[in-house]
Amino acid sequence: MTEMLYLYLLDPFVEFDFMRRALAAVLFLSLSAAPVGVMLMLRRMSLMGDAISHAVLPGVALGYMVAGMNVMAMGLGGLLIGLLVALAVGIASKISNLKEDANFAAFYLVCLAVGVLLVSNSNSQIDVLHLLFGSVLAVDSEALTLVAGVSATTIVLLAIMFRPLVVQILDPLFLKSVGASNTLWHVLFLMLVVLNLVAGFQALGTLMSVGLMMVPAITARLWSDRLGVILLVAVAIALLCGYGGLLLSYHIDWPSGPSIILLCGAAYFFSLIFAAQGGVLTRWWSHRHHQRAGFSRSAYKDPLK
Repeated sequence: MTEMLYLYLLDPFVEFDFMRRALAAVLFLSLSAAPVGVMLMLRRMSLMGDAISHAVLPGVALGYMVAGMNVMAMGLGGLLIGLLVALAVGIASKISNLKEDANFAAFYLVCLAVGVLLVSNSNSQIDVLHLLFGSVLAVDSEALTLVAGVSATTIVLLAIMFRPLVVQILDPLFLKSVGASNTLWHVLFLMLVVLNLVAGFQALGTLMSVGLMMVPAITARLWSDRLGVILLVAVAIALLCGYGGLLLSYHIDWPSGPSIILLCGAAYFFSLIFAAQGGVLTRWWSHRHHQRAGFSRSAYKDPLK
């Protein structure tokens, strides 16, 4: 039994370098992207991550057209275009009567079309599906270095920005009253989102990278209403699903990125039913318990009255 567990759970990572690099990439992404996803969710900006993940595609394509399959060039292109899109959306929201989410939807659809067009007409060997869906099993040392750098930068900046971000979520008027700039913290936070999506595209592609950011965060919220617990649970879910997705990809030859996100989805649907804080069964049982308690109190007659 022990030998079988070792064969299925550990042997792929012991035997193959590419599996160890993939596991390290998933570890780094889980530690940085999942907390960023929690903050996005609490700020009610969950779909914004999806919009920005599409918006980085033209930058990645331009980076490839300039420098070929150079991870740093493609990452820098995605970062610059992602930040430009976020800035353009902010300006469009200021000068029009449209809300930020509507402008993000318009920009990301246009950017996705431009990115696919650039890749399709570049007369290169680059695969559109590889850019969109990625392959964590193909992460090389250069890409792993980029992911590790983004993860370390994100953790440090989140630690510095944590208090203002939480205050901005709970009471933005108080933050403004003490002289802090809501816009500054919002822009810095969007930079972290773009950074993590650029790092995630190296392993999961531009479409799948947002999955590891948002699905564990959303799932964790079903288990607790305490921010610290939500952050820990989100990271744990991302790690476990990343590890399990790599094993699925290795043993049954599924694509690695979709395997990881499918496991995240399975965790979400399980939590949606059984989670202690927001699960359907838990809420139903609590509602039924309160109904019974209310009925008992109404039926009880005080003998002293």
